[in-house]
Amino acid sequence: MPTPTLLRVFLRRHAPRLRTRLSQNHQRRANSDAPNPKRAEDPIPVPNTVSTIPLWQRLGPLTRAVEGYARGQRKRPLTTQFISSLVIYFCADLSAQHMSGKDYNPERTMRSLIIGAISSIPSYKWFIFLSQNFNYTSRLLSLGTKVVVNQVCFTPIFNSYFFGMQAFLAGDNFDQIIDRIRRTVPVSIVNSCKLWPAVTAFSFSFIPMEYRSVFSGVIAVGWQTYLSFLNRQAEAVEEAKQVDERNRPAQPIAARERPAKMEAEA
Repeated sequence: MPTPTLLRVFLRRHAPRLRTRLSQNHQRRANSDAPNPKRAEDPIPVPNTVSTIPLWQRLGPLTRAVEGYARGQRKRPLTTQFISSLVIYFCADLSAQHMSGKDYNPERTMRSLIIGAISSIPSYKWFIFLSQNFNYTSRLLSLGTKVVVNQVCFTPIFNSYFFGMQAFLAGDNFDQIIDRIRRTVPVSIVNSCKLWPAVTAFSFSFIPMEYRSVFSGVIAVGWQTYLSFLNRQAEAVEEAKQVDERNRPAQPIAARERPAKMEAEA
């Protein structure tokens, strides 16, 4: 076979493959000559898009303590609430006894711990109920309803329980318990209206669910201190009344003995 014929046969067989290789090489050269595309830069965040960290997450060791409490509240809410109530009532009673200026009375502290232990779980359940109910389309209406329901229903019952149990554990009889409630509960309800509506509104508006117990607990230390101090004042009034009643029968006897002495001297 002549050489030109062999060349034509070779080109006919390998021409498509050669064209493909040439086109690929041309494309590679074109890509290498083109400038590198610029990398898309991340947009600079503006104040409206920067997420702010809540205040309680920027307090260092205090933040870690609060977060640990929140984890315990999520894992074992009843146990955490029970222990928290004991701490709150213990601190409140110590503060109240320190304010009274008298010697420390461990029996009063024990009474406060018993009262706090009994009321811890019902109080926790009540605020869970309050969080899950009275939720309307209007946030202001929901908040106002929760505050009013808490003041009308929970506050009188709890304050009556607190002062009644204080008198009962101190050994008072039924009439003395009723008298203690009558003299302390109305005053405590009036003063609670100056504090707890604002605390409840702030808690439901700005404090996450798992941190509300911590926030309320801090306020409750001061409030329980006030209740313990008010209860101590009521106890002092009762003690003074009992002293007067003991001295009252001795007065007629002294009055009868006085004329007899005067006659004997005459």
